[in-house]
Amino acid sequence: MWQDPIVKETRELQEEFAEKFNHDPEAIFDDIFKRQNQPDKKLVSLPPRKLQVTPKA
Repeated sequence: MWQDPIVKETRELQEEFAEKFNHDPEAIFDDIFKRQNQPDKKLVSLPPRKLQVTPKA
């Protein structure tokens, strides 16, 4: 069966990350939350896009 190499790599990285925290969801969440609140992270805020409606024929 064919396997997508990108999906395979992503799943391997996910497993490595989870192993660092003994697959404890709370510890994983705490780490992610701590990382996203680091001051060196740039936040991007994009202006809202206008909805483009195409008329039906």
